[in-house]
Amino acid sequence: MGVSIQVDNLNAWYGETHTLQDINLQITANSATALIGPSGCGKSTFVRCLNRMHETNPAARAEGVVRVGGIDIYRDASPVEVRRRIGMVFQRPNPFPTMSIYDNVASGLKLNGFRDRAALDEIVERSLKQAALWDEVKNDLRKKSGASLSGGQQQRLCIARALAVNPEVLLMDEPASALDPVSTSKIEDLIFQLKDEYTIVIVTHSMQQAARVAEETGFFLSGKLVEFGRTDKIFTNPSDKRTEDYITGRFG
Repeated sequence: MGVSIQVDNLNAWYGETHTLQDINLQITANSATALIGPSGCGKSTFVRCLNRMHETNPAARAEGVVRVGGIDIYRDASPVEVRRRIGMVFQRPNPFPTMSIYDNVASGLKLNGFRDRAALDEIVERSLKQAALWDEVKNDLRKKSGASLSGGQQQRLCIARALAVNPEVLLMDEPASALDPVSTSKIEDLIFQLKDEYTIVIVTHSMQQAARVAEETGFFLSGKLVEFGRTDKIFTNPSDKRTEDYITGRFG
């Protein structure tokens, strides 16, 4: 099941650049939360801080408290454990090109020493079904590489790979921005289904997408969280004029 995320006074830097400034918000368990805002406003940095990927850049650092299911991920958990609990799907599909479809999904488990073949088969099938990809690839699991799939299928394969290690949270950094409308619709349908079992945070440039999939939305601008709340309120009656200006297309 998904878990809640509590963020208190989160700050992040790339070198001397103060990328995130005093971010405070609570993300509800088993819901979809959208993050919107113009390019370079800090959305992607924020989600990378949620699973400690931000610190993989030697010039990057973060300060503050991030509690995932009550556990402080910067003080009480290792980065490896955090990234197992919090999966990540990136803007462009990144399947391992030399691996079969099966091995792509099983890669995280195998990396952690998981060797039970029958259990692996079961998890791969379950993960591909959760990602709405099983029926399209079940006859080619070991015959085809992940790179042989279409763009939309590759992205769903990456979602299956993230789900295979049984995370509690799934972060999606513009998961449909490189996809056609049909594939985008499949990803959005998937988000609706997955939030029954996972907490989902999605970065999107599409305000229509945020309105369609998310219960709550946060608007970022220049490294700050300007406004956070129910998606319907953010889009119809925002509290901050900057939010209204962005949503109505006056900038961004």
